[in-house]
Amino acid sequence: MKIVCIGGGPAGLYFALLMKRQNPAHEVVVVERNRPYDTFGWGVVFSDQTLGNLQQADPHSAAEILDAFNHWDDVEVNIRGHKLTSGGHGFCGIGRKRLLNILQRRCEQVGVELVFETDVQDDAAYADADLVIASDGLNSRIRAKYAATYEPDIDLRDCRFVWLGTTKLFDAFTFAFEQTEHGWFQAHAYRFDDTHSTFIVEAPQRVWEAAGLDKMEKEESIAFCEKLFAKYLDGHPLISNAGHLRGSSQWIRFPRVVCKRWVYRDADHRNRRVVLMGDAAHTAHFSIGSGTKLALEDAIELARCIGKTPDDLDAALQHYEEVRSVEVLRIQNAARNSTEWFEHVDRYVNMPPEQFAYSLLTRSQRISHENLRLRDKGYVEEFEDWLADRSGTTRGAARQAVPPMFTPFTMRGVTLKNRVMVSPMAQYSCVEGMPADYHLVHLGARAMGGAGLVMVEMTCTSPDARITPGCPGIWNDEQRNGWKRIVEFVHANSDAKIGIQLGHAGAKGSTRLAWEGIDQPLESGNWPLISASPQQYVDGVSDVSRAMTRDDMERVKQDFVQATHRAVEAGFDWLELHCAHGYLLSSFISPLTNQRTDEYGGSLENRLRYPLEVFEAVREAWPQHLPMSVRISAHDWVEGGITADDAVQIARAFKAAGADMIDCSSGQVSKKEQPVYGRMFQTPFADRIRNEAGIPTIAVGAISEADHVNSIIAAGRADLCAVARPHLANPSWTLMESAKIGYPDVAWPKQYRAAKMQLERNLERERAAAAQATGLSALEQANRALGT
Repeated sequence: MKIVCIGGGPAGLYFALLMKRQNPAHEVVVVERNRPYDTFGWGVVFSDQTLGNLQQADPHSAAEILDAFNHWDDVEVNIRGHKLTSGGHGFCGIGRKRLLNILQRRCEQVGVELVFETDVQDDAAYADADLVIASDGLNSRIRAKYAATYEPDIDLRDCRFVWLGTTKLFDAFTFAFEQTEHGWFQAHAYRFDDTHSTFIVEAPQRVWEAAGLDKMEKEESIAFCEKLFAKYLDGHPLISNAGHLRGSSQWIRFPRVVCKRWVYRDADHRNRRVVLMGDAAHTAHFSIGSGTKLALEDAIELARCIGKTPDDLDAALQHYEEVRSVEVLRIQNAARNSTEWFEHVDRYVNMPPEQFAYSLLTRSQRISHENLRLRDKGYVEEFEDWLADRSGTTRGAARQAVPPMFTPFTMRGVTLKNRVMVSPMAQYSCVEGMPADYHLVHLGARAMGGAGLVMVEMTCTSPDARITPGCPGIWNDEQRNGWKRIVEFVHANSDAKIGIQLGHAGAKGSTRLAWEGIDQPLESGNWPLISASPQQYVDGVSDVSRAMTRDDMERVKQDFVQATHRAVEAGFDWLELHCAHGYLLSSFISPLTNQRTDEYGGSLENRLRYPLEVFEAVREAWPQHLPMSVRISAHDWVEGGITADDAVQIARAFKAAGADMIDCSSGQVSKKEQPVYGRMFQTPFADRIRNEAGIPTIAVGAISEADHVNSIIAAGRADLCAVARPHLANPSWTLMESAKIGYPDVAWPKQYRAAKMQLERNLERERAAAAQATGLSALEQANRALGT
């Protein structure tokens, strides 16, 4: 097979090397535009796991690379005069030039033909090749030529950064944050050989421009950086090797590249295949790791796929694309989280330094609380003690540090024993809105299951406010008494608090029970629907609502007030106003469902007017010593709908009106929505609202284990975590999770204590057996947990 690699970077060189080793009969050529043994750039970073992959693929070059590596375990964070260090991270640094020189020599040794000083304008020159590897970098001409097949999506990120070097040798992967009158700058620094370190300086575009760096020449901008980060450089200079760039052109914005397909079949030339690799196929922001890592792993995987099916190249290429595209997408999702964290450093800089550093370490959501514990147990326990002390608690009888999820939380006159909330979940199990034995068992069991707060499902303020005939209500005294019975049981048999969520279904009402046809209208007995504007939730299926009149608004507001009075009489500890998911109050907020032309439509300020009127009336009726939260849809997932930017403004408006907390859900406003799902997928909304609007938040959505809760609370992304489906599957989810993470200082109902002791013994034996069976170091366990 004739193979041509266009581009002599890590991807092209390493793939050429592996294919020539796999079958010396292959004719393998690498074409590079630069001179022999001439390359640019400073150091690149690998994880220990990447090095293990290289050792398996080609032990000879891996030995040389390993010998040239500088290894470190520590990450050091510098913020506002504080230095915080976490260990056990296992990184390796090597000069980019050194790495390429090793690979170039190794290619020559195995018989790869290296062609230098040849700038390939078009792959047509290699029409006789069986396989062309487009490893021609970020600005790939080959990708551009066949863009209709590859379908690249290129997203230019906000920050400007410059890649510099220095003779200061850093002992740890160092992050430094410095404030200027224009905003915050950050540096990423690490040693990569015996004489130099990489020193990347970064700032958001607006800060970079405000500082005048867009108008500075190269030497002037380097001097600016030297002065700004002088205390970390100890008199050492910053150095640029981008000699061909002038002025601000050395400051670039990171382009995130995602390609829908990676393989092009050229039917005009013997079905020649043209395959993207490395930066031509994908990019991942430098803050999470090296693009070089991804490039080398591309090469390893493609060589492996071809080796498995040497007589079926198409099958090998299909498998390569399927396997690598999934793995790269995982990395890119984590890189997006990391990128956005650095783009919005000003969101986090007012955190205490301890929490700021933790937030940075876990910014990608790939490194979780327990993963961080595997890396540096001492660091995590010290941080846990700090966090627990701030919440007013200390180590219990077992003398273990208190995990973040088990720290108490106080709002107004209510203290929750932990940060877990049973999310309000519709049960459709009432008759005429009456909560009875089903809800007593359902809610009572979950209150005894260890959560700090149990939230009742959306409870309707009038018969026509229901979603279905099975939804609960609190529009009469009989219903109030039914709730009072449940509240009293919770208070008598647990130390959980119980809250009620008040809402009105609006245009999503008068439908069947979920298991009889969700969102389908009733076959009979329908009631009239109202909303901000006329709408049909499911086109051609749902009943059509009419727009609310001013009289409707007043009637509904008074229904909410009366329901609030009854909630007080029932003894609830917490009240939440439902302004999400396309229900009545949500229909005013979203431009997708509000087309009014009066003072309640148009701008976001106007669209919020009626929900705020209801909120203020309810807040006045609700006791001042009890908390009140608001659930919102922080994103509609539909073009033209609510976005995260809007959500911050919505939260600020409710905060100004007296809200204590924002419950951050999303979607369910339109059937046209296209959510981006994933674990903890809605947590970024809670994070942004909490740290920009300055109001406590509840995170919700695909939070399914203690590690998720601990990571969210510890990083300051939210103050409570609402857990839904896991609590349906296991009413004692919180108690079970405490045992799983080995934290015994959690009170169980006295009737269940025998089960607690047995469960903890069984889990402890399982953990010990697993650790003995793997024989892995803490770092290896951490990497395995990440799947890297």
